[in-house]
Amino acid sequence: MATHPDTELVRRGYDAFTRGDMEALGSLMTGDCTHHAPGSHALAGHFKGRDNVLDLYRRMHEETGGTMRVGLDTVMADGRGHAISVHRFTAERQGRTLDARGALFFTIVGDKFTDIDECVEDIDASDAFWS
Repeated sequence: MATHPDTELVRRGYDAFTRGDMEALGSLMTGDCTHHAPGSHALAGHFKGRDNVLDLYRRMHEETGGTMRVGLDTVMADGRGHAISVHRFTAERQGRTLDARGALFFTIVGDKFTDIDECVEDIDASDAFWS
């Protein structure tokens, strides 16, 4: 069975993110791409514009001192410009550890991410980790 192009796009995005390759990741986004991060901490909110989204990802890598790992579990596409990914996120920060599942809901236009909505398994644990 052939892999849907939207599924492959998400897989390429995860690969670039886990390698810390912001240039490659940025090439997969529209200029006005937005990432919606849940919670009530400094890295939560709506990050509009490719540069702001990439700055969020850089900050995540920096805040966790290279300990952050994201293991992609599955990707599902609807064939109409939407894809959902499920992953496991692990990291250490300021003496705290986070090991949780999460998901991203992607809107894709013209083979690029235009909107990324993030969901976390345990929002309280996420807030405690990033606060």
